[in-house]
Amino acid sequence: MAALRALRPFAHREFRVLIAALSISIFGSGMWAVAMVYEVIHLGGGPLELSFVATAASVGLVGFVLAGGIAADRLPQRLLIIAVEGANLAVIATVTILAMLNVIQLWHLALGAFVLGVGQAFFFPAYSAMLPAILPADDLLAANGMEGTVRPILQQAGGPAVAGILVASLTPGHAIAGVALCHFLAFGILNFLGRQDFLRQQMKGGPQSKERPAPSSFFRDLREGFVYTVRTPWLLWTLIWACLSVLFLIGPIEVLLPFVVRDQLGGDSRMFGALLAVMGVGSAVAALVTATLRLPRRYLTVMVVTWGLGSLPVAAIGLMDNFWALGIALLVFGATEGLGTVIWGTLLQRRVPRHLLGRISSLDFFVSLALMPVSMALAGPVAEVVPIWIIFLVAGLVCPVMAFVALFAAHMVTDEIENPLQPEPLDPQSADTQPDAV
Repeated sequence: MAALRALRPFAHREFRVLIAALSISIFGSGMWAVAMVYEVIHLGGGPLELSFVATAASVGLVGFVLAGGIAADRLPQRLLIIAVEGANLAVIATVTILAMLNVIQLWHLALGAFVLGVGQAFFFPAYSAMLPAILPADDLLAANGMEGTVRPILQQAGGPAVAGILVASLTPGHAIAGVALCHFLAFGILNFLGRQDFLRQQMKGGPQSKERPAPSSFFRDLREGFVYTVRTPWLLWTLIWACLSVLFLIGPIEVLLPFVVRDQLGGDSRMFGALLAVMGVGSAVAALVTATLRLPRRYLTVMVVTWGLGSLPVAAIGLMDNFWALGIALLVFGATEGLGTVIWGTLLQRRVPRHLLGRISSLDFFVSLALMPVSMALAGPVAEVVPIWIIFLVAGLVCPVMAFVALFAAHMVTDEIENPLQPEPLDPQSADTQPDAV
């Protein structure tokens, strides 16, 4: 049954351990997003102080994500992920103690946010590079679909909601203690990852991968990742499209949408939160549905066209004065973003050589994040001189055009025909890739 396809990765013990730890960890990240805000306010801080702490997290993430990709290619990914969770636990436990003793200061929060940002920079390239080592190729789409489902539910909805209850009924320090508990549980679960068998499988490499190269310098490894990207048209043009879409879309949605809600719909923060929740639900449902299907034969075309056409409703946001119309537009945008992202993550794991996967994943992460602050910084000033409806119109039209430019510039239609990704037979000598009994 197609519905059971989404559950096939759970037949593998290592995936069950990994997704359980990831789910708890990102739930904690969602709690931190709220707990940190109200701890800053509890200390008497305002927008400037909150910006200082949030910027510390961004600096840690963007500043170290490329190094995280190189580390994922050089070091055992299991040990790297466990070390990251251990560091997260140590710093959040310290922040919790300081908050409970009422001796916490703003720089403690900023330092904690910075360490968590660095942790994300190392965790997710290693996680992405690990999946092909513990799952058959035909299960990667389902695995990425499950991640794409649990992330918006736990990080964008569940975690913030629980933290909000703890802050309202107790104190921000208790919410931070909840974050520490999440990292404690995730750290404990990750220690159940297989050791000898897992490391042996990790060294085998994928079907596209050559033998693991000898260790080299940091900059040589980084250059190798960039060169591979530039010489791989489908990868290069997808990253170019992603970079431009972040620049044109993130700022208007994050910064200007609240003013659309206020001025065009007469709504408040609750309506804004509801619309963001609708977008998150669309992304989660689309990711789950994608996990039940096989990778499309025209996988590049489906991914790029879905992303491009899914941006079209954004063009009308600045002209809408109805909650339900705006909700449908954001639902479509979230769903198409979720579907395309699941396919994209699977393509990286299926087509990028194993010894480069950490670096390419981190480069993807870097490109996706690098222009996000720029987009949000530009949205406000541009809206002072350009009507908001024009900003959304341009954003919603530029992205589909760029999607089709990328599709043809990279010859993706020809590429996907010449590189079919059909289900691959299991290596009879790879006993540790066989499903465990559930």
